[in-house]
Amino acid sequence: MTIGLTQEHRDLRDAVRAFATRHITETTLHSAADAEKETLPDHWSGLAEQGLLGLHLPEEAGGSGYGLVELAVVTEELGRAMAPGPFLPTTLASAVLHTAGHRAHLAALAAGTAVGAVGLAAGTLTLTRAADGTATLTGTSELVVGGHLADVFVLPAADGGRVTWLVLPRAAVDTGDVRSHDLTRRSSRVTARSVPVPAADLLDLDPQHPRDLAATLFAAEASGLADRCVTAAADYARVREQFGRPIGQFQGVKHLCARMLAHAEQARACAWDAARAGDPGGVGDDPREAALAAALAGAVAVEAAFVTAKDCVQVLGGIGFTWEHDAHLALRRAQTLRITLGPAADWRRRVARLALDGTRRRLGVELPPEAEALREGIRTELRTAAALDGTERLTHLADHGYTAPHLPAPWGKGADPVTQLVIAEELRAVGLTPVDMIIGGWVVPTLIAHGDPSQQERFLAPSLRGDIAWCQLFSEPGAGSDLAGLGTRAEKVEGGWRITGQKVWTSMARDAHWGVLLARTDTTVPKHKGISYFLLDMTSPGLDIRPLRQITGESEFNEVFLDDVFVPDGLLVGAPGDGWKLARTTLANERVALSHDSVGSGAETLLEIAATSDGLDDERLTTLGGHLCDAQSGALLALRTTLRTVSGQQPGAEASIAKLLGVEHQQRVWETCVDWQGSAALTGEGERHDAMWMFLNSRCLSIAGGTTEVQLNIIGERLLGLPRDPEPIRKG
Repeated sequence: MTIGLTQEHRDLRDAVRAFATRHITETTLHSAADAEKETLPDHWSGLAEQGLLGLHLPEEAGGSGYGLVELAVVTEELGRAMAPGPFLPTTLASAVLHTAGHRAHLAALAAGTAVGAVGLAAGTLTLTRAADGTATLTGTSELVVGGHLADVFVLPAADGGRVTWLVLPRAAVDTGDVRSHDLTRRSSRVTARSVPVPAADLLDLDPQHPRDLAATLFAAEASGLADRCVTAAADYARVREQFGRPIGQFQGVKHLCARMLAHAEQARACAWDAARAGDPGGVGDDPREAALAAALAGAVAVEAAFVTAKDCVQVLGGIGFTWEHDAHLALRRAQTLRITLGPAADWRRRVARLALDGTRRRLGVELPPEAEALREGIRTELRTAAALDGTERLTHLADHGYTAPHLPAPWGKGADPVTQLVIAEELRAVGLTPVDMIIGGWVVPTLIAHGDPSQQERFLAPSLRGDIAWCQLFSEPGAGSDLAGLGTRAEKVEGGWRITGQKVWTSMARDAHWGVLLARTDTTVPKHKGISYFLLDMTSPGLDIRPLRQITGESEFNEVFLDDVFVPDGLLVGAPGDGWKLARTTLANERVALSHDSVGSGAETLLEIAATSDGLDDERLTTLGGHLCDAQSGALLALRTTLRTVSGQQPGAEASIAKLLGVEHQQRVWETCVDWQGSAALTGEGERHDAMWMFLNSRCLSIAGGTTEVQLNIIGERLLGLPRDPEPIRKG
């Protein structure tokens, strides 16, 4: 995976990865770590020759004319390789100078003949201005990453109650080199002893901007580090055996690795968005959005690298604690990034303050030119629908393929991802909402793929129009998420099947007209192969539907008891024993959706509570910022999935990760809403869907549709290739 999503970015990634594989080996890393003094790495000239040091700079400044996204792609790859040397400090320095319009050092930094470094904390550095306007710098900075080799320092200094950034050559200051926690890229303190600073070297820029650039590039490197740690842990967990099994088969290890991947994907999404927002003319082109994206990257990505580095050592066990293994080098670098950039809590509070001021990250997809050619035909059909009312409108939309445009004609439009997004935009523009089939959205594709003509004619159009509502009868008390373990039996009789058993957690069972039912038709074959898929009339004799009262006090779920219920042969979908395959059916041309809301209802509710409070202390502001980070990163993961689909790529890990993290975010944010309401939330007098109701209802999110634990298994096994759980030993 990579920060960049386009083919050009993937080609750039591959080129840098190939370069790193040739030049940055385990020996390279340990030689740098064991050296008494840092020197420029052997691959430094190669970076310069390939134009990577000036990738983000304009051609007239000696660069390649690209932007921050391209630089982030390269930084991520070199972070994955844990490249020794000052690539990140140098490119950050040139990015800050370029933003400030200071061109004196750019060509040398791009050519690799000069090394740059940026101090992110002033320490005691103070700028004193004389009456004649001259400025003098005195004091000592905090640690400057890359300071051992730097020829050019970009530094902040206190300046009469504000912060001013300036640039100085190494010869003008004293450097105190330290051995450094990060042994492959070392730090120094910079001391100025009444150093005069020419007016041209005082940088004219927003004092926060260099830190935002640092957050963006640190996040890109952190993304690569996190990916390295995930790969190392998963590779080891696949082959290391304990107690006669690969350790990756133990759920504790498998789930830890899956969580590591979730952190890595969050880091990548946030770094990507910060880079594209930070480019001049980037998505949104709004400095407030760029500031929010950078704060998000600072809050999420660097911390994610630190967490995955620690967890990598844990998965590796004793070998990870040895000096010879490079896991500690990843941990040292991640922790150095984290401490240098400043506490994640500070960045979370910045996210919260920006959001409270009304800043939101607008999410969108830039569609290709062919999208415009589709619009007029779509608009014409929608104008007709807009002139209708009620069921006539819904019928018109359904009959013209708008209920589920991704489905093949005549039921949908056979719409590719681009067309689906155009349709969604045009529907939103005229305020039209097609039928939400809910469970029918799963049933209809299954009938299209596997139903016979009579089933398709009978059920498809009415479902798309909203005339038929469906429920799903899959789960059972003894099976839970293990559908293959279900016990409901279907016995063949003349003209059909007699079905006996019990289903549970069936939403809408009392309201649905029809249900889809899995039942075991053959007990002599392995459990996956003996299941069949039926369509069930919910008014059939022998059905007993009993509401299940939930923790909210409401009864949306139901138990369904089947006592010798007759289902005609014509309502068996596919052949006997096809049920498992049918239950897993998805069409290749799947629905594509894009949310334009980067915060979500829960976080917006929390923002409303915060806005009406007397004030937030640092603890609450940090908590609020953390929830907003989770919401935004989840939205970015979903956006990246959509962009992959639109460009014809295979889905990445984002979709699975977004589901996992989204559920946990919803649970945490509603819990916080209740906490902040205090005793007022305990009266039981709130309306339906108030914060307390949402808190209670959110507990089902990590259970329904496959528990969080099952989701972690899927991520570990399908995305990381960890071994599946062993089959249970069956008696007899």
